Amino acid sequence: MLTVLVGNIKGGCGKTTIATHLAASFALAGLRTAIGDCDRQRSALNWLRRRGERAPSIEGLDWSKDVGKPAKGLDRLVIDAPAAMHHKDVEDLIDISDVVVVPVLPGAFDEDATAHFLKRLAEVKAVRKNKRVVAIVGNRLRLGTKVSDHLDGFFAQLGFPVVARLRDSQIYPNLAALGQTVLEAPDRRSRDYAAEWAPLLRLVER
Repeated sequence: MLTVLVGNIKGGCGKTTIATHLAASFALAGLRTAIGDCDRQRSALNWLRRRGERAPSIEGLDWSKDVGKPAKGLDRLVIDAPAAMHHKDVEDLIDISDVVVVPVLPGAFDEDATAHFLKRLAEVKAVRKNKRVVAIVGNRLRLGTKVSDHLDGFFAQLGFPVVARLRDSQIYPNLAALGQTVLEAPDRRSRDYAAEWAPLLRLVER
């Protein structure tokens, strides 16, 4: 089983959007997939409840109080981590993960929080010894704005690879309200946004 942890100590950076899209991608490929929702708001689980019966099946695991054990026979597990994780929480979740995806928004507050989180990640033994893949995703970017351009300079200092840059768009909350993702929606606009996910999906499946 491949396990992907989506985390950052900064709230509102798009962890659930990343987690649900990864899970949808795995399910679309015919893999038995589950989301472990560690956030008290249970946003990923609520997204699952809105999915239609015809959508590829994804199992939901309520880990908002305690991290449990996934069912046997899973092919892929995506963990939607809570914000404000303590150091031990970070280590415990990394211990059961193969890939760590860190979404970051443009802006000084998000950059500061992400830099702190990545410093903590770098101190975890499994990451320090390159036994875990860590990937950065620039999220909700508005191309051509000063704040998004500044983020590129921030990325250059991280020490971890930036694998995808996702544009800001109302298409994401609109589809989330239906329990869908841009990877599943058939319209041309969704396919245009779905292309931005390809580098991240390739890295995770590598």
